[in-house]
Amino acid sequence: MRKIRKNDEVVIILGRDRGKKGKVLLSIPEDDRLIVKGINMIKRHTKPGRTMRQAGIIEREAPLHVSDVKLICKKCNQPTRVGFRLLEDRSKVRLCKKCHEVID
Repeated sequence: MRKIRKNDEVVIILGRDRGKKGKVLLSIPEDDRLIVKGINMIKRHTKPGRTMRQAGIIEREAPLHVSDVKLICKKCNQPTRVGFRLLEDRSKVRLCKKCHEVID
């Protein structure tokens, strides 16, 4: 179980985009990386091909390491660390470390 997942709202805590907020588009758990919408933009110089007809300079998001972001709790609306708790029905849920509320 991952601490930060797809569609979570996060804030960037390190790097040139420090302080910006965004939504997680893709989680890459084997590399501990995330792609966040509108954050860590890079420019790719591409040639036209069979799959990509558009040539030129294309801007897109690059992956960030998971340690460079913090989850924004929906209850307290603050950046927080994530913990885990087992419920009575033996299911494991994520927990906000600041307000101790269940995240999902």
